Amino acid sequence: MNKKVAVILSGCGVYDGSEIYESVITLLRLDQRGAQVQCFAPNVPQLHVINHLTGEEMPESRNVLTESARLARGQIKDLREARAEDFDALIMPGGFGAAKNLSTFATEGAAAKVLPEVLALAQAFAQAGKPVGLMCIAPTMAAQIFGAGVVCTLGSDDADAARAVVTMGAEHQACDVGDIVEDPQHKLVTTPAYMLAESISEAAAGIYKLVDRVLELASED
Repeated sequence: MNKKVAVILSGCGVYDGSEIYESVITLLRLDQRGAQVQCFAPNVPQLHVINHLTGEEMPESRNVLTESARLARGQIKDLREARAEDFDALIMPGGFGAAKNLSTFATEGAAAKVLPEVLALAQAFAQAGKPVGLMCIAPTMAAQIFGAGVVCTLGSDDADAARAVVTMGAEHQACDVGDIVEDPQHKLVTTPAYMLAESISEAAAGIYKLVDRVLELASED
């Protein structure tokens, strides 16, 4: 298929960065489908650092790009180097980093703002009619990227995050963990992943479908 896909990471670890399983599954599926992948991350400090053993905040500072490099085996670039015209599609895994380092959703909810360089790149893909895949908590950025009325999922309609995205202007559709929601008008594909998943295989089912559909949409251009 040989499509070029940009993947934005937000650190390394579910509580303060990219969800590791979601990120690895995404990269694995893209590789299985023959896509050329370039990972990016913003070169900014993390909101905070969480001890993933205890769940407690740690008294230190870490850099989002440096931490994301752990996931990408060092093959990663500063987000400021990314250009939508160089790629066929964009995918953002979840993890709290998407809501803490790529946006302010974790602290501001429906009043959240997307990090300017993330927003600019994602909007460039949208304006070019190139497909975008968002998973887990990342669809909380959908309304700011695509505008009011965009259709996305975070899993259950009853989730606080789902209600918040509706307040932000998106249309939320409930979705099973192993499925996807597609907004054909905006070429946006979303899946709940660990918003609902109770195992890595459950998360993989929806993520594989998301990656496959994003690549199919990219091939239709």
